[in-house]
Parts: sequence; structure tokens; C-alpha cells
Amino acid sequence: MNTVTQEIIFGLMFFVLIITLVFIIARYMYLIKKALIEKGQYQDHKNNTLKYLDIGCIVFGLGVGLFVSSIFTTIELSEDTADLLIWGTILIFGAAGLIVAHFIRNRLGK
Repeated sequence: MNTVTQEIIFGLMFFVLIITLVFIIARYMYLIKKALIEKGQYQDHKNNTLKYLDIGCIVFGLGVGLFVSSIFTTIELSEDTADLLIWGTILIFGAAGLIVAHFIRNRLGK
């Protein structure tokens, strides 16, 4: 088999995998909502108030992490040390964004 055929098969399998994952997640969420509605516990309006807070805070934290990690590119460090500091900074600020989102959600939820 030549490389073009392998790449085409790999690309098709990748998209089939993504479509299958989306279908499984959508089906699972449907079954959860259906079970909650049958029990009378499902309330859709509760999730709409702070719908994108977590995503926004995480993306903001990652952006700040990228900004701060750009400092490490100007310092002359070994490549491994610079990579470790850059990725560590990005992950730490992303986690800090998630923690901030948690505190904001608790404060606005009360």
C-alpha cells in the first residue's frame, strides 16, 4: 500500500472516530436528560445563567499563560528547560482560570 492510500484511510478513520464519539456523547446526554425528566429533577433554566463561564475563564487563563510564557522565550535557557517552563506556565494559568471560574460560580450562585 502506498503512502497516499494510507493517508486517505487514516483521514477517513479519524473522521469516523470523531463522528462516533460525538454520537456517543450526544446519545448519553439524551439518556441522562430523559431519565432526569422522568424523575422530575431536570431543570434546563439552571444551566443557562452561567453557561460559558468555565470555558471563558479557562481560555482567559490560557491566554495569560501564553503571555507570561513568552518571557521564557527571551531568556537563554536550554531547549528542554524552556519547553518545561512554557508548558508549565500555560497549564498553571489554565488551572487558575478554572479555579477562578469555580469561585465566580459559587459567588453568583448564592
